[in-house]
Amino acid sequence: MRLYRINPRGAPALATRVQDDRFVLIETPSGKPCNDLSEFFSYDRKVREDMLRFSAVKADDDRSFLCNDVSISSPIEGARQDIICLAENYMTEGAALPPETVNTVYFSKRFCHATGDGEMIPAHSDVVQKLDYETELLIILGETVYNVSASEAMDAVFGYSVINDVSARDLQALHKQWYRGKSLDGFTASGPCIVTADEIPDVHNLMIRTTVNGTVKQLSNTGNMIKKVGTLIAELSMGMTLCAGTLIAAGTPSGCGKDQSPQQFLKPGDTVSCYIESIGTLTNTIGE
Repeated sequence: MRLYRINPRGAPALATRVQDDRFVLIETPSGKPCNDLSEFFSYDRKVREDMLRFSAVKADDDRSFLCNDVSISSPIEGARQDIICLAENYMTEGAALPPETVNTVYFSKRFCHATGDGEMIPAHSDVVQKLDYETELLIILGETVYNVSASEAMDAVFGYSVINDVSARDLQALHKQWYRGKSLDGFTASGPCIVTADEIPDVHNLMIRTTVNGTVKQLSNTGNMIKKVGTLIAELSMGMTLCAGTLIAAGTPSGCGKDQSPQQFLKPGDTVSCYIESIGTLTNTIGE
């Protein structure tokens, strides 16, 4: 199933896409539209499953909207916590993968508003001169976990999306850590949807690609992730509770602007498209 956040009648709400041309609102047990991801994950798993199942049979009433009649925003808008991110989690194509026990670099990415597909990413040119892109697999937990095994962790995954972990490389260097350089307004772009985990048989065999103005910059496969999805969730859960709705960005392959020779950073007017097989394409233009 694919979950979107649409804007019918000026009131954003979560919806499923039940046909190629139609969205259907996801409703709470009280019959009201479910506003965002935070509200959705406030219900337990059984209730959420009922909400999704019921939405699939309401395509012929006033809860249904033609895709062309509504706009979409980021499906992760309204998430309750910062995003947990991984660094240096991809090997280059053809290289031997190190063991999954290798120490992982984790950091946090703050956001108040998630930039959706088609929305503008601000360049913040007054403070940023080295603006970069990072296409990453975004993991959405559906269960609260603590000290779980890798297999238990996979069972706890609700779904996946695409995230562009937009980064100000100069701010990262200036502050000698990554938090501010990752967290300026608009720097969390995600979408176009969340695909539930049951729709993706092998999350470790998906093409991942970035283009800038139509030119391929990153091209890899999620099979090149060093720390696989179950393992990284299990590791994070050791001594730390991960709540339902937790967002984890699983790292990016080589090919970012900082990796080019010479370095090639984004500028106003550039169009960045982030694609992950079986999920979709997130496209944004860089503003001022």
